[in-house]
Amino acid sequence: MRAKIGQLLLAKIQPKDKPFEIYDTELKGFTLRIQPSGSMSYVVRYRLRDGKQTRLVIGKTGVYSPMQARDEARELLLAVSKGGDPIASKRLARAYSLKGFIEGDYGQWLKAHQKDGQTTIDRLENCFKEFYGRRLNEITPWIVEKWKTTRSKAGIKPSTVNRDIANLKSLLSKAVEWGLLLTHPLSTLKPAKVDHNRIVRYLSDDEEARLRAAAQSREDKLRIDRTSANEWRRQRGYTDLLDLDTLHFADHLMPMILVSINTGLRRGELFHLEWPDVDLDRATLRVRGEAAKSGKTRYVPLNEEALSTLKSWRTQNGNEKIKLVFPSKDGQPFNNIQTSWESLLKNAKITKFRWHDLRHHFASRLAMAGVDLNTIRELLGHSDLTMTLRYAHLAPEHKAAAVAKLMKAA
Repeated sequence: MRAKIGQLLLAKIQPKDKPFEIYDTELKGFTLRIQPSGSMSYVVRYRLRDGKQTRLVIGKTGVYSPMQARDEARELLLAVSKGGDPIASKRLARAYSLKGFIEGDYGQWLKAHQKDGQTTIDRLENCFKEFYGRRLNEITPWIVEKWKTTRSKAGIKPSTVNRDIANLKSLLSKAVEWGLLLTHPLSTLKPAKVDHNRIVRYLSDDEEARLRAAAQSREDKLRIDRTSANEWRRQRGYTDLLDLDTLHFADHLMPMILVSINTGLRRGELFHLEWPDVDLDRATLRVRGEAAKSGKTRYVPLNEEALSTLKSWRTQNGNEKIKLVFPSKDGQPFNNIQTSWESLLKNAKITKFRWHDLRHHFASRLAMAGVDLNTIRELLGHSDLTMTLRYAHLAPEHKAAAVAKLMKAA
């Protein structure tokens, strides 16, 4: 029997005393098998290069929609036309559970090739632990769609859901690359809709002034505390600690803020910035591809404040053996500076403002100064204009000039 396999067919088909099959009229090899019990499964039939004819069960109708099963069949048939063997790949995929793949080969690859590999592993575990018992080929669009719905009902932002699914998709892409999967099981999965033009958080002039004042007050307090501590140590015969009054900055926080405000670096880019990437003579810094989110190297010019900040910081941290611009106490990159940052915001009476929002503040000020969006995109390191467009509303004069031309034409 031949018919188009779709929802209408599934709704009206009746089981028989014996199993039977319906062959799709649109995709050769795509088949629906119906059992006497009423259970129905999608099957793909194909012939290998040696002439052997075989078939592979895609899954049951309760797991795949006709459209999803058709797409899966189309990819399998395409892989067969290129010399692949779906049966062999499926057997191999069965040997790997998601848990085993993450804790084994894939986890090792992440840690070896990504600076935040362990962070990605932790995020995969936190988000997809309910799938850990499933084999790689059992992770279907259907179960991930249900996971998306649950996350959405829990109040998780669509952008966060998309970021988590991107991590899962990357894992499965690597499984395809390594031959553990013949096709990508989530290739047809669509991302959650995200409003990329939502209002971004940046500092008002008054908030920026309060932030700078709070940072300076913190610097003053650190110096006063250090002077008091040294007086206490001298009275007891201890050696003085470094006199902070001789330094331009009391610690790392103030220069980190000033550099971020004036360059728009991501937090991770700032934490991993090294002195060889800072050209004080040419007033430029380089964000290396391995430290950038996009994986591409970019160059950011330093304005007067950023340049003078880095020059002063370099002078007081002149140890050439330390490559990091902002090393933590153990000489390694910071993981976070949340405690000191939140305390600073509290003193400045600034609410709902993350460290990442300093990047938005940088871009917003550029947009309000009339800088074109493509230049802002290049400075931020966005791969395309999609993310940069969120700042377009801050430069309304361009749209005003555009509609004003209608009056001139009249």
